Amino acid sequence: MAQMMKAAIFVEPGRIVLDEKPIPDIGPLDALLRITTTTICGTDVHILKGEYPVARGLTIGHEPVGIIEKLGSAVEGYKEGQRVIAGAITPSGHSYACLCGCASQDGAGTRHGFKATGGWRFGNTIDGSQAEYLRVPDAMVNLSPVPEALTDEQVLMCPDIMSTGFSGAESGRVRIGDTVAVFALGPIGLCAVAGAKLMGATTIIGVDTVPERLAIAKSLGASHVVDFKAGDPVEKIMNLTDGRGVDVAIEALGTQGTFEAALRVLRPGGALSSLGVYSSDLVIPLGAFAAGLGDHKIVTTLCPGGKDRMRRLMEVIAAERIDLRPMVTHRFPLERIEEAYDLFAHQRDGVLKVAITP
Repeated sequence: MAQMMKAAIFVEPGRIVLDEKPIPDIGPLDALLRITTTTICGTDVHILKGEYPVARGLTIGHEPVGIIEKLGSAVEGYKEGQRVIAGAITPSGHSYACLCGCASQDGAGTRHGFKATGGWRFGNTIDGSQAEYLRVPDAMVNLSPVPEALTDEQVLMCPDIMSTGFSGAESGRVRIGDTVAVFALGPIGLCAVAGAKLMGATTIIGVDTVPERLAIAKSLGASHVVDFKAGDPVEKIMNLTDGRGVDVAIEALGTQGTFEAALRVLRPGGALSSLGVYSSDLVIPLGAFAAGLGDHKIVTTLCPGGKDRMRRLMEVIAAERIDLRPMVTHRFPLERIEEAYDLFAHQRDGVLKVAITP
């Protein structure tokens, strides 16, 4: 009889529950992780609300820190008992998409090798990390050893939040001396602030309304913060830039309002870098788009994954260029994950990120 484990399972829109399911079997290229720490993402809340469809019975979660329990027969270069992370995005490493540099859009198994968001498997197309154990596919592409000196909570943001937030700045091609606006200072937006600073932006404007988030944004590199409830953020940003607009606007929420505001504050030739997960159609306002003649760039990004991306992010942490531990505002054992979802989904008690420990 299969050994069982506890896991957070999607039942139906509005219900993710803790239940038991078998510990996963692994194939030759896989690894089995014993999860030591994971967390809940805003995307998981989209799944909970039924705004992003996944199969009933799926284990949710895509941010694993753990210890290798078992290795597939063909896996080389790792050992059981080793402490590792895997990215939220787990590319195969061999599809056409991967080999042309679009690993997040991995289409392994498709005729042409591309699939939109295909690299996102944990908690989307295969069982995820909010459980006692996790099967990591293509382990040699995706497992990244954690330096001994770093704690679970120091690297917990690497699989998704840090990788995604930094990619907002990277995709927007932030340059030394740039002015950057970041709309919505949740965990991803806060990491976008930090990423913009690392890439050389000298003026960073963070937009939100939660005082704790505005304060963390300042600590991570924001030179100005704008409370969108205290007035029109577009007007304030245009005033701050003397009417010029920003070089790069990063949208980190996924709503029409934030997308439109990000477009309205762009200088001609600027870049809108979108990280949001949208749940309805977007409308591009004619004036802000300069009738299509403003040389604007609109770029979207799905979290970069793979072991080298994870290694690089952990190098940034180990070098003390960024400390994301203050983002972990709450801690729960896996047994209380339903309570953690309720807190996180309703954004109570100043929650930013929760650490879940089986």
